[in-house]
Amino acid sequence: MPSLVDRAKNICLTPATEWPVVAAEPASPATLISGYAVPLAAIGPIAGFIGGSIVGRAAPFVGSYRTPFFSGLVIAIFAFGMAIVGVFVLSLIINALAPTFAGEQNGTQALKVAVYSYTPAWIAGVLQIVPLLGILVLFAGFYGLYLLYLGLPRLMKCPDDKALPYTAVVVVCAIVLSVVLAAITATFAGLGLLGAGALRGTVARSSSPDSSIEFDKDSPLGKLQQLGNKLEESNKKMEAAQKSGDANAQAAAAVAGLGTLLGGGKRVDPIAIDALKAFVPESFAGLPKKSSSAEKNGIAGLMVSKAEARYADDGAKSVTLEISDTGGVSGLIGLAAWAGVEGEKENDSGSEKTQKIAGRLVHERMSKTGGTNEFGLVLGDRFMVSAKGSGVGLNELKSAVSSLDLAKLEGMKDAGVQK
Repeated sequence: MPSLVDRAKNICLTPATEWPVVAAEPASPATLISGYAVPLAAIGPIAGFIGGSIVGRAAPFVGSYRTPFFSGLVIAIFAFGMAIVGVFVLSLIINALAPTFAGEQNGTQALKVAVYSYTPAWIAGVLQIVPLLGILVLFAGFYGLYLLYLGLPRLMKCPDDKALPYTAVVVVCAIVLSVVLAAITATFAGLGLLGAGALRGTVARSSSPDSSIEFDKDSPLGKLQQLGNKLEESNKKMEAAQKSGDANAQAAAAVAGLGTLLGGGKRVDPIAIDALKAFVPESFAGLPKKSSSAEKNGIAGLMVSKAEARYADDGAKSVTLEISDTGGVSGLIGLAAWAGVEGEKENDSGSEKTQKIAGRLVHERMSKTGGTNEFGLVLGDRFMVSAKGSGVGLNELKSAVSSLDLAKLEGMKDAGVQK
């Protein structure tokens, strides 16, 4: 196997001749992740940390500002972790879709396609040192899609005439995945509030000198360790399905593995829309309901649902209430809660605060200029309740949210969980 530098250079500059080499060479998932993905995926987060916390960023009417050092550091670590999660999940998608486009399922080959297609974007991540150049990473990502198009028929052995639709479907899935991961990362990065508290409560223990380290199951690292154990079980099931030669079993195992990853170690189906709508009242914050909607979407095992309503009077007061069951991606929501996001900021236009109260992640934003106020919380590491109001004070929003049957909703945190 060539060196990391040679492989990255060849896959970017001469992909047509490099993909056949990649297809033929032996490799293991561990080597692909630790020997190639990890060092390259770290480039962007490190550069972003330097650009955001050391160089600083410019903002209109504000001037230059810097993300607090420790906050920026933990954000970078989290972004790096999401990059590794993203490439692994994309490989599962590629492998699961292979039979649909007359290809052959092979977990290692699918991981190769995912890892090497990310190469241009990972390398271009260095541009984040100069924040204004960060947009160029997007163009590198587009080139990565071209690499994906070239690699799929060679590694997944699909016919050339199936390569384009295969790529198109994978790209759509990759975009959805990127949006989900970016949204979760933004939850951490939006306020620049992360600090050393991300590892609060972590306690490691070992039952004997020869045993592996075990973290406190209720700590962030303990939660991640439990997730890792579940993923290991899913991986064994996928390997067994692959050996069976049953394409349907392989696809089902791959989707189940994806659901386990995004579900935080378990598969979760969101509660029915009608059950979610029951928590949306006819009046809220003293205002009558003007409109409402509810939806449930996603793919099997990765469904999410949401109920939303708008309340307003004949004047300037209006509130939007959203109640979401993150279901199939609740593991990512739980990850945010495990990390202990806390902090606050305030300026002339308003204030913002995120904290954990009674085990719930709570976020509030107050405008000092007559703009929108917002109050939201996460229940049971799964349900998200958010109220945004114009002409309605923050305390009114808090009171209105508190009037909902939050205890009943939180009590449904195990509904739809598949052990």
